[in-house]
Amino acid sequence: MRSAILSEYFTAVAVKRLSAVETQPQTSNQHEFNGVNELKKIFGEARHKFPATFSYLGEADEVSEDGFVTWYDAREQHPTRSEYRLYYNTTAASGRLSAGDLLVIARTTTGRMLVITADGGSTTENQILWLFGLSSPEGNFQVRDLSGDKERIGLIKGMILESVGIEIEEENVSLLEHLLQKYGEVFPLTAEFSRFARESSKDAGELEDPDGALMTWMEQEEILFRTLERHIVSLRLKEGFGRDSPDVDAFINFSLSVQNRRKSRVGYALENHIEYIIKKHEIHYARGKETENHSRPDFLFPGIKEYHDTGFPTERLSFLGVKSTCKDRWRQVLAEAARIERKHLLTLEAGISESQTTQMRSNLLVLVVPFPIQASFSAQQREWLVSVKDFLSVVSDRQATK
Repeated sequence: MRSAILSEYFTAVAVKRLSAVETQPQTSNQHEFNGVNELKKIFGEARHKFPATFSYLGEADEVSEDGFVTWYDAREQHPTRSEYRLYYNTTAASGRLSAGDLLVIARTTTGRMLVITADGGSTTENQILWLFGLSSPEGNFQVRDLSGDKERIGLIKGMILESVGIEIEEENVSLLEHLLQKYGEVFPLTAEFSRFARESSKDAGELEDPDGALMTWMEQEEILFRTLERHIVSLRLKEGFGRDSPDVDAFINFSLSVQNRRKSRVGYALENHIEYIIKKHEIHYARGKETENHSRPDFLFPGIKEYHDTGFPTERLSFLGVKSTCKDRWRQVLAEAARIERKHLLTLEAGISESQTTQMRSNLLVLVVPFPIQASFSAQQREWLVSVKDFLSVVSDRQATK
């Protein structure tokens, strides 16, 4: 499992809510953030220009571009007064800033700044706050020192970090040698990779703690996959793209294939591991069987035969959709398995916005979120979230009913 911690990548982080004057330079005649006095804990007191990566993480799109921020005292010549300011240059990301957006400035251990903005009240905002252990800000900048942070990043926070350009890399020569001996320089089928991840994770405790077991296996499979991927991709990069001149299209296609493989694999892995847990709990089910309108729900309980039997009590049927991330894709499950009105959806998406979960509840969709991820949700949301263990209990009780 990943042992990386935030302090290996960041020294400090600051957060605030953006005002109109900070996001409309055409009105304010400035490209500066206000209330920056607390930022001396991050930038110090000397004038300095820092390289920066600006990332705008909107609900509709994401934009990232390199730029810079300049930290300076506007009254540095004054004998007694100081007035610190933080200037930022125009980038495609900073041009999307709006009043009410979340602003996070993180200083990396290399001295580079990450300037992250997210739509106010969005899922992304919740995820960024959870990642850095921050609360929703009020007023001027709030700063957190990360130099002593010892909390392990883990799979889900690692995925959030990747969205802002920080990829967790862990070299494990012995693990790579094992993988190459077992699979060679090719990716095995996802089902085989999932099985190996479970076998190489000792004492997961899937009966007593299915939530913890699921996360253990997902993290282990992620490490296995990234270790093998790093090796295979590096070999392809060494080959180059194009004989006589660089083939840009070939490189872009290869890059897209790498990204698509990453995204699809996580979803399949999640289905594989939850299926194994369902089997271990001796629960009857059907996976990917056809219902109405050629729909193929991820999991039906107790099975497809019972679902199509109009004489079988509807209240004893259960549905589980599986999506590693939700966004608007959660609506897809609403049209599946029409006999089951209240559906369950398992996801690894952290901190889904309250507006989204309100819509889910109004459509009788119950979120199943592994217990370790539930801390990323608000207290009000956690009152109705269901853990993997809770869901298994519900289905078991329905199947035990005569």
